[in-house]
Amino acid sequence: MTGTGAPTGTPAGIVVVTDRRQARRPLPEVIRGAVCGGARWVLLRERDLPHAERLALAERLRAILTPVGGTLLVAGPDPLDGDAVHLTAAGPYPPPTLRLVGRSCHDETELGRLSTEDYVTLSPVYATPSKPGYGPPLAPAGLARLVARTPVPVLALGGVGTAGQVAACLAAGAAGVAVMGAVMRADDPEALVRALCAATVPGPGRTPGATPAPAGVGGWVR
Repeated sequence: MTGTGAPTGTPAGIVVVTDRRQARRPLPEVIRGAVCGGARWVLLRERDLPHAERLALAERLRAILTPVGGTLLVAGPDPLDGDAVHLTAAGPYPPPTLRLVGRSCHDETELGRLSTEDYVTLSPVYATPSKPGYGPPLAPAGLARLVARTPVPVLALGGVGTAGQVAACLAAGAAGVAVMGAVMRADDPEALVRALCAATVPGPGRTPGATPAPAGVGGWVR
């Protein structure tokens, strides 16, 4: 839900999702590289951290994003002194009243529960060990079918790690793509994110209607 006087806009392009357990270097270093590569949206997970540690991490990541006009989304209903959260399909319902609220969805039933959310993730689009228990991957065709039934912008999530996969998700109607493991495990997060962001920009031979990110970033959340 968008509050008055707040910046507008929903996540698009590439959204980077954090997972410090997969990261090959300290998480702030990975995110700094992703931001240098063009990321402007980051979704902070790390829900197992004590509140004080997670809050401190959120502050460090905001310090990286704010100078470039980026936004930190926080998994769960607590925005950690921010104003943007991403909620699970399980709840809470109704969502909190904040500037920006997203929701994880996986099928039409979950999409039918949406009320004031500003955007959703749909997953898993491709096979990934990070999203077990949600049935077979949607694939681009299944993603397109659900996008057509979704009243808000969609981020494709799950198993995305190549420019070709990003382009396929955008061609299916997604406004952006959330990427976690590929960025966390990358030897060079900056180079990978730059390549993924480039795939969001329409050009010769690209599918018309793909929405370019404001040098965006990617990620997923359960």
